Amino acid sequence: MAEKQPQELSEILQIRRDKLNNMQEQGNDPYLHTRFDVDRKAQEILDKFEELEGKEVSVAGRIMSRRGMGKVAFMDLQDSTGRVQIYAKIDEMGEEAYKAMQAALDIGDIVGVKGEVFRTQRGEISVKAMELTILSKALLPLPEKYHGLTNTDARYRQRYLDLIMNPESREVFVKRTKIISAIREFLDGQDFLEVETPVLHTQAEGAAARPFITHHNTLDMDMYLRIALELHLKRLIVGGFDRVYEIGRNFRNEGMDAWHNPEFTMLEFYQAYTDINGMMDQTENLIRFVAHRVLGTGTVERNGVVIDLDKPFGRISMVEAVKQHAGVDFTQVESIEEARRLADEHHIEYEQRHKKGEILNLFFEKYCEDKLIQPTFLTGHPVDISPLAKKDPANPEYTQRFELFICGSEYANAFSELNDPIDQRQRFEAQAAQKAAGDDEACDVDEDFLTALEYGLPPTGGMGMGVDRLVMLLTGATSIRDVLLFPTMKPIE
Repeated sequence: MAEKQPQELSEILQIRRDKLNNMQEQGNDPYLHTRFDVDRKAQEILDKFEELEGKEVSVAGRIMSRRGMGKVAFMDLQDSTGRVQIYAKIDEMGEEAYKAMQAALDIGDIVGVKGEVFRTQRGEISVKAMELTILSKALLPLPEKYHGLTNTDARYRQRYLDLIMNPESREVFVKRTKIISAIREFLDGQDFLEVETPVLHTQAEGAAARPFITHHNTLDMDMYLRIALELHLKRLIVGGFDRVYEIGRNFRNEGMDAWHNPEFTMLEFYQAYTDINGMMDQTENLIRFVAHRVLGTGTVERNGVVIDLDKPFGRISMVEAVKQHAGVDFTQVESIEEARRLADEHHIEYEQRHKKGEILNLFFEKYCEDKLIQPTFLTGHPVDISPLAKKDPANPEYTQRFELFICGSEYANAFSELNDPIDQRQRFEAQAAQKAAGDDEACDVDEDFLTALEYGLPPTGGMGMGVDRLVMLLTGATSIRDVLLFPTMKPIE
């Protein structure tokens, strides 16, 4: 579609404003309407035609197309459920009302229609308009109908236009809501209690991430938008709630790409008296339940590959994965010097502050991550990169932690939660030392959380999952911006 020239667009805008002025001068100001009683939706009329044929209905929505300028006009009215044809005839509406409609109406206007359900001679289910009221005037024209809104930047910046023009976008966000409802249904059915915890924190905690910093004027102190839900939820386990979960926004002041947005939706749930194995079972069952509830199937296709969520999820340790895909056996690596030598040989960049476990993780990221296509639980994370996970009793260099990978990307992270306050203090202090050495994603020592642990945290399993990524998986979206109604965008100068 050729873009309209500024002069042509200016003329279109003026014509629409002139129509509005004429309506207002004639006492038909559309903006004075405060309500319109709707008793049927577009899709309902199509689905229940046999029941509704010959009956009067009241519908409202946006005019998306318009045909015929003589004594008969056809229009497509779009509401939140779909489209239905409006048939307007001068004999049915009356000459004065019909001519006023033809003079004032534009594509994009929001109208209310009262009329009779019937089928045209061509067989199209329609509403024969007896009354048509313009409820809101569109002073800007919609994008050209045969092309829709295809510019991705415009779709994200003007999501309202994307939703008007692209039914597939609306469907993604309908599914998003259903996915979140299904998550709640599953967890509520497992006797979890949904809770809300603070968004403003006095410390950035619960994850390795750079926070957003704000200032509280009354208290005259800096605060952080939360980067994770974890530590407050574990405080509730200490307090006696055995199963809790929260679905809420997190904020991380980091890079933006197809998988990352500065604000995103996180699910975290915690269950007392279970461990990493219980969390794997819960996570696998949750994802499978949601897929079947929303899609009616346990299989989805991503990049031409069928992902089977019904099969038992794979399980492999980080050490095993690196040995399998990089040919390096970290069970034989005894010193940081040897780990650095192996990294140099394999052209893996690292920093001097990185420990052996962190270098192992760099090997995994380079050689293994993109190989985990079918759902796979990656286990056995080093203590060096897991400050909140319980050590593996059989091998204290590693923790009882998993990350869930699907199509080479991480979807969930879970632990047997660390409940030893002495060990937790040591790990917090190690993180604080890393932060002092220049790691702006490391956390500080949280004295209040340590105090809570000293009152006793039962053996607990916890899991965190990016809800936006799950929505991407189940809708086939390729960018997180496609599943966020209003993704973060740099303002246009």
